[in-house]
Amino acid sequence: MTERRLDLGLSPTNAGGCGSGCGCGHASAPAASAVSAASVAAADTLRVEGMTCDHCVRAVTEELSALDGVEVVDVELHVGGESLVRIASTGAVDEAQLAAAIDEAGYTLAR
Repeated sequence: MTERRLDLGLSPTNAGGCGSGCGCGHASAPAASAVSAASVAAADTLRVEGMTCDHCVRAVTEELSALDGVEVVDVELHVGGESLVRIASTGAVDEAQLAAAIDEAGYTLAR
C-alpha cells in the first residue's frame, strides 16, 4: 500500500493538533447555518467557521470534492477566524449542497 501526501501549504503556526473548538468530530461541533437556496458560481469563495488544523482542511476538502461538478477545492486556513474555501466547478453548485457538505465535515458555512 502506497501512501500519498498532499502539501496543503499550511504554515507551522496553522498546522498541528486539534484544539478547543475544533469541528473535527468533537460533540460540540457547530450546527449548520441556515443558507439560502441560491447557487454558487463556477468559481467562488466561501467563508467557513470552526476550522483549526490540517485535519479540518482535509475534511472540508474531501466533502466538497465529492459534490457533483466540483473540480478544485483550495482552503486558506485562518485559525480563530473564518477560513476561506475557494471552489471551482464545471457549473453552478447549489449553496444548500455546499452548506450540507461543510456541515457533514463538522463546520459551519458563514453568512
